[in-house]
Amino acid sequence: MTASDIRPAASGTAAVGGHQFPPGFLWGAATAAYQIEGAAAEDGRTPSIWDTFSHTPGKVFEGHTGDVAADHYHRFRDDVRLMADLGLSAYRFSVSWSRVQPTGRGPAVERGLDFYRALTDELLEHGIQPAVTLYHWDLPQELEDAGGWPARDTAERFGEYARIVGEALGDRVQLWTTLNEPWCSAFLGYGSGVHAPGRTDPVAALRAAHHLNLGHGRAAEALRSVLPARAQLGITLNLHQVRALTGSPADVDAARRIDAVGNRVFTGPLLGGAYPQDLLEDTRGLTDWSFVQDGDLAAIKRHPLDVLGINYYTPTLVSDGASVDGPRSDGHGSSQFSPWPGADDVAFHQPPGERTAMGWSVDPTGLYDLLMRMNREFPDLPLLITENGAAYEDSVGADGAVHDPERVEYLRVHLEAVHRAMHDGADVRGYFLWSLMDNFEWAYGYDKRFGAVYVDYETQERIPKSSALWYAGVARTGALPDAAEADTAS
Repeated sequence: MTASDIRPAASGTAAVGGHQFPPGFLWGAATAAYQIEGAAAEDGRTPSIWDTFSHTPGKVFEGHTGDVAADHYHRFRDDVRLMADLGLSAYRFSVSWSRVQPTGRGPAVERGLDFYRALTDELLEHGIQPAVTLYHWDLPQELEDAGGWPARDTAERFGEYARIVGEALGDRVQLWTTLNEPWCSAFLGYGSGVHAPGRTDPVAALRAAHHLNLGHGRAAEALRSVLPARAQLGITLNLHQVRALTGSPADVDAARRIDAVGNRVFTGPLLGGAYPQDLLEDTRGLTDWSFVQDGDLAAIKRHPLDVLGINYYTPTLVSDGASVDGPRSDGHGSSQFSPWPGADDVAFHQPPGERTAMGWSVDPTGLYDLLMRMNREFPDLPLLITENGAAYEDSVGADGAVHDPERVEYLRVHLEAVHRAMHDGADVRGYFLWSLMDNFEWAYGYDKRFGAVYVDYETQERIPKSSALWYAGVARTGALPDAAEADTAS
């Protein structure tokens, strides 16, 4: 496959009719290195911030760690064959920075790069397009000890790391993502502390957000210097579909504040060349943003995105906090520290509707609205759904199978939303299910299962769930069954 495989047919996506997706639409699944690889201390790999965080008592559910995870490091060939059996045309995986460059500086460990070379070759041999994410939250611990993402130097080191991986895989990989969900890295890692490295400093979170943006710019510069011209370069954002609880001016302004620090803190500099003025004003009591140096904004935007990755799970419902009595959730599992600098007077609410095992509401209209917003604001920018999925209470039945009709329905209605958005003009090039297999779900450990493939963590047996078999049918045909057919398929 080449980069042209994520470009639409000449007739354009607006010609999509019925429930048939266009030829060339990517059907994929996604994972992240720390969540599945295991082999935490093998072949030169050193601790990342998630190794440190997960080994810190009280940080992760029941003390779970990613030391073994799904043991993908040793089982990747079997896992790729499973992907092929499921009819996937693409696989999105991340590279472990500390496996490739253990201290975050200096020369690469070739044994670490060899793993990703072998994985890439295996994917290509099975006709699966590799989609590489350079950073999915696992900063080398030595870089965190030197200041982490709040420190400017981390962005410079990220550019050097990007060049290393680009030189190693650039002849075989055409689809590249610099960062996955930098909002989580900045605001959950340094704001609320519910993610690694567990710091609770709102100014550090804002500094981290800027240096992640700058890191993207440095990585884009490095990749463009070593990749073929046809390579596709993007970033993945967990854009928040923010909704006001009511139409009152106070609630609408609350939604604006969250949109600023949840979305436009990244889309502003990446796509517009500037931070939004209202964000700067909202956070004036915290920082003067002097960490944004001359030339930074130009560097962040210098190399235009070929594609924007969007991760979506559930909408965000907010109101003016002054009208809410009693304890308020911050929307991300912390009631003591907020991941929303400059928005302390905002209250978060549970949206209506069915919920997943994460407690997140099932609302595909949020995905449709988000895609249409991106289409309006950035009409020339192709989009990829780089993560979408749900956790449910999965178990192996007496028949040895894993039946998950709730996940089948979740995927069906969200794919319907993608299809509808494409019909209405959104340029969506592909969909990556989260996740290929059950894995280490960050602070939730192994308590939550997002996979289409069930993993028995005692034996490492893989069992495709009903949702995997249903998704395989969609991937092979490009056609989305209606609700009745979906029930039959599951």
